[in-house]
Amino acid sequence: MTHETTPTGRTTASGRRPGPGGPGQDRRRGRAAARRALRREVPGTVGVLADAHDFAAMRDYRSFTFDDHPAYLRHVEDLLGSLAEDRLHTTVVLFDPEEYAQYCTDEGIDPDSPLSRSRYTAGAAARGGALIYTGQPLDDLLPRLIDHTVRRATWEYAATVLAETGPCADCGQDIGKASFDRAAHLVTRLLEEAGPGGHHLVCSVTAPEEQLFVTLSADHDPAGPAARLHPAEYAEFITVLAVAVALDRPAGVVLRTRTPGAPDRLHGWTVHRSRFVPLSEAGVFSAYCTDATTGEPVPPEPGTEYHAGFPVPTDDPDAHH
Repeated sequence: MTHETTPTGRTTASGRRPGPGGPGQDRRRGRAAARRALRREVPGTVGVLADAHDFAAMRDYRSFTFDDHPAYLRHVEDLLGSLAEDRLHTTVVLFDPEEYAQYCTDEGIDPDSPLSRSRYTAGAAARGGALIYTGQPLDDLLPRLIDHTVRRATWEYAATVLAETGPCADCGQDIGKASFDRAAHLVTRLLEEAGPGGHHLVCSVTAPEEQLFVTLSADHDPAGPAARLHPAEYAEFITVLAVAVALDRPAGVVLRTRTPGAPDRLHGWTVHRSRFVPLSEAGVFSAYCTDATTGEPVPPEPGTEYHAGFPVPTDDPDAHH
């Protein structure tokens, strides 16, 4: 075995010269390097207060040290950028102060604590409310994150409503499941009748406690057997529509179809007793050219044609659930 002499006269059995701090310092450096290597394997989640009102609510906690929302968002963007530079997998989730306060009450933990905020953030991401950060500007990320969060909350609410419908008093059938199957059947038949093109569906349902909105995009290639759908969007859309079917609540569906070189075409229906009832051309025009908040008329969209809803045949038109 070869030995080498160090500047201090010491030798190592391996023949390698120890670092300036000796073997202990080498071990500490080795542990630090190992921690850095492991850190690259650990995913991270950032909770963001996208809304100024929510940000103001968090200022009631002394441990939340930010006092300016735009500056806070710049710091969040800088943090996300640094994590991306380090090639760390990062997800982003909306931070809801009201939900956070309830979470702390339920868990029996102090809400005025960074640790509590991080626990809530991790839990919110685990429930499916997070998006993967891919380096995009925060101005692009936040609208997507808000839309994703709203869609998920709508889906969860609609699923809860269906789960609580119980069995039919007449036949014992599970109303929620039957309504979901019926809604899927209606959408399938609608897209079949719509034919080729890029389709965008909007469904609005007056649920027992709130107004529900959900959208679905579908591309139908003339050479393909059926429209291509995003699975998560499809499940959300069907679940919301099923609430209208199960409870016979007021609801409407609008279809926009885009084909190359032609104006967009709009068709509309109401949902009544498990069926799509076509709106007239005037009804479709009125639905799209009226401000939903004020009730005031708005100008027609350029490059858009308004058409009556077309018949949507079903195998069991008299089904109620």
